Amino acid sequence: MSESVDYGVLIPLDVYFDDLDPYGMLHNGRYTVMVERAWNMYAFSLGFGASDEAMPTHYVVKAVTIVFNLPVTGNREIAAHLWTERVGRTSATTGFRVCSHDGSSTYAHGTRTIVNVSRETMRPTEWSEDHRAGFDRIQGPEA
Repeated sequence: MSESVDYGVLIPLDVYFDDLDPYGMLHNGRYTVMVERAWNMYAFSLGFGASDEAMPTHYVVKAVTIVFNLPVTGNREIAAHLWTERVGRTSATTGFRVCSHDGSSTYAHGTRTIVNVSRETMRPTEWSEDHRAGFDRIQGPEA
């Protein structure tokens, strides 16, 4: 993970040939995949997901908004800039940018809202203190 942003965290990612559309641009559907990969990398860096015991709950995505600013062309290194906007009792809204590897250019930006659910009941459940700490580490500018 890179720390060259003023808030949140910058996660390096790679764009591969199979991520591209016929025009050689990152396919619009792959942007959210890149963001999910970055969130997984961030969670793994905190120790979540290494085993079933490390992940006592699951989350489901409730909503994603995305605005496309510039195309990503060709195979290249990019990054996802992630931050926390709001954490509730059972849900969290986070912001993101798909950007150049150094964070200087924004290709797309948006928000992602997730709901924490129990593995047993698949009903909303409260975030653990460890999860809250992970969100707190990457607070956004207005949080």
